[in-house]
Amino acid sequence: MLCCYKEEVSSHGRKKINGNLALNGKERRVIRIEATHERDTQKLRVAAYCRVSSSSEDQLYSFAAQNIHYTQYITEHEDWRLVDIYADEGVTGTSVEKREDFKRMLADSERGLIDRILVKSISRFARNTSECLEAIRQFRANGTTIFFEKENIDTARASSELMTALYAAFAQAESESISGNIRWSYQKRMERERHNPQSAGFGYCLKDGKLAIVPEEAKIVWFIFERYLSGASRREIVKQLNTTTGGKLWYESAISYILTNECYMGDTILQKTYSTGPLPVKRHRNKGQRTQYYMAGTHPAIISKHDFEKVQTLLETKKAQYTKAQQKSRFPFAKKLCCRECGSTLRRKEQKGYTYWCCMTHDVDKRACALPPIPEVQIQQAFLRLYYNLKHQGNHILPDLIANLQSIRERKFLWSVDVIELNKQIAELTSQNQLLATLRESGCVDPDIFISKSNKLTEQLRAAKQAKSRILNQDGDDTIPCTQELITILKRGPETLHDFDGELFGQLIDKVIIESNTSLRFRLKNGLELRESIERTVR
Repeated sequence: MLCCYKEEVSSHGRKKINGNLALNGKERRVIRIEATHERDTQKLRVAAYCRVSSSSEDQLYSFAAQNIHYTQYITEHEDWRLVDIYADEGVTGTSVEKREDFKRMLADSERGLIDRILVKSISRFARNTSECLEAIRQFRANGTTIFFEKENIDTARASSELMTALYAAFAQAESESISGNIRWSYQKRMERERHNPQSAGFGYCLKDGKLAIVPEEAKIVWFIFERYLSGASRREIVKQLNTTTGGKLWYESAISYILTNECYMGDTILQKTYSTGPLPVKRHRNKGQRTQYYMAGTHPAIISKHDFEKVQTLLETKKAQYTKAQQKSRFPFAKKLCCRECGSTLRRKEQKGYTYWCCMTHDVDKRACALPPIPEVQIQQAFLRLYYNLKHQGNHILPDLIANLQSIRERKFLWSVDVIELNKQIAELTSQNQLLATLRESGCVDPDIFISKSNKLTEQLRAAKQAKSRILNQDGDDTIPCTQELITILKRGPETLHDFDGELFGQLIDKVIIESNTSLRFRLKNGLELRESIERTVR
C-alpha cells in the first residue's frame, strides 16, 4: 500500500503535510528508499549456561569441561562476542530459586546485554516444565534467543516452544523418576542403619564419602559450646563471632542450630526433613510425618557427649525459666508502649475488671497530653492482625527489604578502593581465561598445560569473587541480620494466632508507638514500622 502526501506551504513559510490529496486522486509523491547492502559489523553477544546437579568429582569435571568448551566455541566465531559463562555448580534444575548464576543471566538479559544463549540440553536449563517455558518466554521478551545443542532447538524459530515443552516434560518426568528412586534407596538404607552422607554441615567436610572434621570450623563450634556453658547468651555469642571472624554473618538461629545438633557429638538423626512430590519438590521439617532413625557414632565428634548433654539440659532449663517468667508476667507491654504526642511511656492500670495502658503525662495532666487510656485487649488484637499480615504477606515484604538493603550496601561499597581493585582483578582473570582458550584452540598451548592454567585461573577468579563478597558484607548495620531473624521466627510461628502470645510479641516487636485512640505503629526488631488501627470494642 502506498501512502500519498502533498507538501503545502503555510503562511509562515513552513511545509505542511497533507494526506487528503490521495483521496482526491490528483498527484502522487512517492519517496523511494534504496536498500543498503552494508554488512552489519555489530558482533552477536553470546553467552553460555552450564549446570551440574551434584558436587561429585565426575560432575565437577563435566562442569569444568562445559566451561572450557563454551569459552572455546564462542571465541572461535569471529562475528560473536563472549558475554559470560554462567554456571551453577551442585544445584538442582527443578527450581531456579537457588541457581544464582541463572538469575544473574536473566538480569543481564533484561538489561539488554545478551543476544543469544547456548545450553548443552534442556535438562541442564531446567527440569521443571512450567519454569522452563516461563524462563524461555522471559528471555524472548528481552530479545534473547536460546539454542539447546542436544535437542537442536532454537527459540528464535516459531515452532520451538512446542518442541521445548515436549523435551522439558520428558526431562521433568526423568527428574521425578530419579528423585523417586533416590528417595526409595535412601529409605531402605535408613531402615538397614546405613548412612552415606551427601553433604557436610559447618565443622565438617566430605572425604572419601565420610564426614571429616575441618579444624578451623571445629574451633568455632567448640567456642560456641564453651561460651554457652560459661553463661553467655546466644546474642552475645553472635556479637563475638561477627567481630572476631571474617566472612559470613552469624545469626542467633545458627547458634541455636549448632547447640542442638547431635551431629557435633558424632551421632546422626536421619530424615529430619522430607520432600514432597511431584514437582515442584518442597522440603518440610519432619514433625512426625515420617519415621526418624537415630544412629550413634557415625563420624568423629567435635563436642563430647557430656558437654553436649550439659548444653541440652541448660537449654531446657532456660526455656522452662523463660516460659515460667512469661506465665507469671502479665505485663508484656511494659516499657514497650510510648505516646507519639508527648513521648512518655505508657503504664498499666486496672479499672472495673479491665486493663488499660495510660500515658504518664496524660495521667498527671490531661491538658498536657490528649491521649486517652487504651484498653489492653485492643493493643493485643492489633498485634494479632499484624502477625497474620506478616505471616502471610511478610514472605514478600521482608525478603524484598533485604534485597533493597543489600543493593544499597553494594552501591555504598561500589567505589571503595578495595572493590575497584578486585573488579579489575576479576576482569583481568576473565580476560586471561578467554585468551588461554583462544591459544588452546590455535594449538599454541599444550593440553596438559592448558588444563593446569585454566584450573588455576578459575580458582583465582573464585577467590577474588569471594573477597569482594566479604567486603560487601562488612557493614556495621545489623538491619539485614535482624530481618533474617524475623523471617526465621515467622517461619517457625503458627499460621494464625488465636490468642495473644507475649513471647512472640517480645521476639518481633521493639516498640509500639501509640498515635491516637484509633491508630498505632509497631516497630519491628529490624526498625521497620507498620501501622495498625485500634478497633474500639463495645461493652
